[in-house]
Amino acid sequence: MKFRKFGRMGWEIAEIGFGAWALSGEWGDQNDAESLAALRKYLELGGNFIDTAQAYGDGRSERIVAQALKDYKERVYIATKLPPKNKIWNPPSWMPYEKAFPADYIVQGVEFSLKNLGVECLDIYQLHTWCENWNCVDEIFNAAEKLKKDGKIHAFGISTTESFPEQVIPALQTGVVDSLQVIYNLFEQHPAYTIFPVCKQQDVFVIARVPFDEAVLTGKFKGDETFDSSDFRSIYFRGNNLKAAVQRVEKIKQWAQSNVPGMSMPELALRYCLSSDEVSTVIPGIRTERHAVLNTAPSDGVKLSNEQLKDLVRFAWRRNPWVDDLPLLEELEQRGIQ
Repeated sequence: MKFRKFGRMGWEIAEIGFGAWALSGEWGDQNDAESLAALRKYLELGGNFIDTAQAYGDGRSERIVAQALKDYKERVYIATKLPPKNKIWNPPSWMPYEKAFPADYIVQGVEFSLKNLGVECLDIYQLHTWCENWNCVDEIFNAAEKLKKDGKIHAFGISTTESFPEQVIPALQTGVVDSLQVIYNLFEQHPAYTIFPVCKQQDVFVIARVPFDEAVLTGKFKGDETFDSSDFRSIYFRGNNLKAAVQRVEKIKQWAQSNVPGMSMPELALRYCLSSDEVSTVIPGIRTERHAVLNTAPSDGVKLSNEQLKDLVRFAWRRNPWVDDLPLLEELEQRGIQ
């Protein structure tokens, strides 16, 4: 396992982290024993970074992480997240911060995670969404600074929204935000030129999430799959959204066969993220021991070439799957859009 530095803290963090959302059971049925085995396999392979959240099964994911680490002696860094008080995950730009992250709620939320994780201080405490209206709210940043001063958290972070992550940039420039979690993958390539330069300038730790675009970039879907109502992908891939994504994945597969023969789609997806020096760690979802082995394997220091990265720009795709019924490729061709 290769490691990258958390600039401000001086931590050495595994460049492949453990995404713990699936441990909550919100990606379909998940057995706790299987979750614990997956976590322990990840640690055995040299991993030391786990990302979880209070909202993942109302603390279930956090509690499983705590159980896995109960007798583990090596240093493991845990990032957790506070959900918005009003549970609106993509807040409109005009949303008052008091509805989502009032200062007293931010402070109180720490205690919930401290208890679930069985620790005295949280490594990274992240707000689990963001909107531009909060960039100038001193109460939020003052609360974060107080939590650091009181020894409740080591670092403060933001997990920014799917659709317009750039709106977090003014918050990064306050100097209070230590880490940023953002979607970055073969489709959502834009953070590399919109957000990452700011993170580098401000020495902000970058956590790249959703490297597989909710599993579609693994290449395993055909486009006609359905998901149980308990699986959030039943919403994410509603309407034509799954089929539209699969069509684009097929184009990437063709590229991979010609340019990186023998490399699997999951490996390509992870190596794409790791090829950015600004990415501090990438957190694929891991729910089995097999996932732990496969998803950590690309952490070998081998990056895609600059030429390959430039060529992959053709697959960049900005969309909002939460509100759009995404067009199929043939529909775009009929409209003269490539």
